[in-house]
Amino acid sequence: MADHLFIITGASRGLGAALTAQLMAPGHVLLGIARRNDPQQIARAADGGARLEQWDADLAEPQRVAARLETWLGGFDTQPVASATLINNAAVLARVGALEDGDADEIAGSLRVGLEAPLVLSAAFLRATDRWAARRRVLNISSGLGRRAMAGQVPYCAVKGGLDHASRAMALDQAQRQNGARVVSLAPGVIDTDMQVHLRAADPRGFPDQAMFVGLKDGGQLASAADAARRVLAYLDRADFGSNPIADVRDA
Repeated sequence: MADHLFIITGASRGLGAALTAQLMAPGHVLLGIARRNDPQQIARAADGGARLEQWDADLAEPQRVAARLETWLGGFDTQPVASATLINNAAVLARVGALEDGDADEIAGSLRVGLEAPLVLSAAFLRATDRWAARRRVLNISSGLGRRAMAGQVPYCAVKGGLDHASRAMALDQAQRQNGARVVSLAPGVIDTDMQVHLRAADPRGFPDQAMFVGLKDGGQLASAADAARRVLAYLDRADFGSNPIADVRDA
């Protein structure tokens, strides 16, 4: 059986944990990168016939993680690998409110984890797999806020907007290569995660859209992490994945 390799950042919580759980299948090799490991995931992966490795890593220092990833991929036996996929999912929400009211360290950390880390990890992934015969994919988890601005969300909008535009440029680069990776920045819809809790608890004086997020929860309009993961993986599995580097599961 051919192996399918998946590397997932932010794998221990929310959408990342749901993606990891749903990819636990025979022939799947999973690498989860997160700030903390989840021993239960290891047990579930074994039960599902998948191989799972976990790295406890801080993506606010992405160079170290990228160097480790490149070395790890360099030691892979590529012969049985049918596909290799990097899913850049991890993100950090800085304090909600006007930019000038934010903490400089929080703002910088949000940018490092949400934008710098995906680019540095993608570079390492693409270098290490450049000569692989396997199908290669980079899936960047974006947001509607990468495509429309919202008051009180400057760092997050900057991260997701930057990720979208970087994905366009990455796709152009890869199109020049013989076995270039397919690259997509995908908005997964509005998901019921800890980030939503944070937004609902924000001070409306610095976050005018706070009531909208409360209404989404009260109106049952938030997708569960499991449902969102199913839609993301269905999009990843599409034959035309990569034909449009900017996508939304709600448009699929």
